[in-house]
Amino acid sequence: MGFSLTATQVIFFIASVIIASAVSGVFVAVINDVSSSLSDRGDRVQDQLDYEFTLINDPNNIPTSGNFYHFYLKNIGGKQLSTSNTTFTIFVDGEIVLTENFNFSDTSIKSEEVTIMYVLNTEISVGDHTLRVVGPQAIDDKFEFTI
Repeated sequence: MGFSLTATQVIFFIASVIIASAVSGVFVAVINDVSSSLSDRGDRVQDQLDYEFTLINDPNNIPTSGNFYHFYLKNIGGKQLSTSNTTFTIFVDGEIVLTENFNFSDTSIKSEEVTIMYVLNTEISVGDHTLRVVGPQAIDDKFEFTI
């Protein structure tokens, strides 16, 4: 005599529980990965907000002193910014400015403070230009101006 109807149903029930367990395990793993990714992304966004800055010059009137143009960099993020040639990279019209050709008036600035960025005037000719400043966490700001 073969399996009874009850034995067949028990086998199908056990198979269904095993399949459901496997599927729920996959869902738990996927949800955990998504949750971890969202958490990491949130941390990166928070870092970007903490290290935000902007250039606040008048684009038609760039001040000078000696051999340097002055650009005013304001910390609009939530954390103190270290301002040095190693923490910032500067581009003028897409060309990198060597670290020895620019510097800052302060070594660091707190939130809402302003520092002066001195750029050697041999780096910028007369005419229209774009200055791009890249800082910590690869945060950048573009500034178009005329000399």
